[in-house]
Amino acid sequence: MLIPPPRASLIWLAAAMSWIQGQALAACNDPPGPGVIWIQCDKRNLDLSRVDLRGAILTRTDFTNTVMRKAKLSGADLSFSILDKADLTGARLDKTLFMRASLGSAKLSKAYLVGAKFDRARMPGVVLDGARLDEATFYQADLTGASLRGIRAPASSFSQARLDEADFSGSTMPQAELTRASLEDANLTGANLNEADFTGASLLFADLSEADLTGAVLVDANLDEANLEGAKLGKAQWVDRRRCRSGSLGECR
Repeated sequence: MLIPPPRASLIWLAAAMSWIQGQALAACNDPPGPGVIWIQCDKRNLDLSRVDLRGAILTRTDFTNTVMRKAKLSGADLSFSILDKADLTGARLDKTLFMRASLGSAKLSKAYLVGAKFDRARMPGVVLDGARLDEATFYQADLTGASLRGIRAPASSFSQARLDEADFSGSTMPQAELTRASLEDANLTGANLNEADFTGASLLFADLSEADLTGAVLVDANLDEANLEGAKLGKAQWVDRRRCRSGSLGECR
């Protein structure tokens, strides 16, 4: 095999780079559709309501202020993308990847997020009211001040997540994992937290009034100044590892 001279190699390399850049630009200009590839594209301030982007590759793309209400994004990959202040109300996002994405103040009310992954995502102030989050994961995600009122999130995972001042009032979260999560000043009033795992979590000044913590695990959790008025604690495992009696209300007996 002949080795091309240095000048020819440089010309070939420049041509290859030009072709690659052209292909990337063409991909960003491709119309929305299932399986489309938009990598590191600028999609800010657009109206993509009801578009079909199922299975699309949308990594490192900027969707700031973009409207995607009721869009279909099942199985799409939005890892490392920016969705600050984006509107995904009612969107279909089952098994969608948002790992290390930015969703500050984004709107995802009533979105279908079953099996979605938000691991290490930055999403302070995000609105997820009424969303379906069955088996969704938020490992080490930042949801400071988030609104999650009335969510349905059985078997979801918020392990080591930052949930300070988040609002989970009226939510249904049986068997949720909240190990070592920070829930200081969080609102969990009336939430169904049956068999949820709060091992090592910080619930300092959290409001758990009227919450259902039946069978929950609270081992090594910080409950200082937490409001447990009317909370159901039957068969819960308390901070000191003792089992609360059936019928315990407001305190572990």
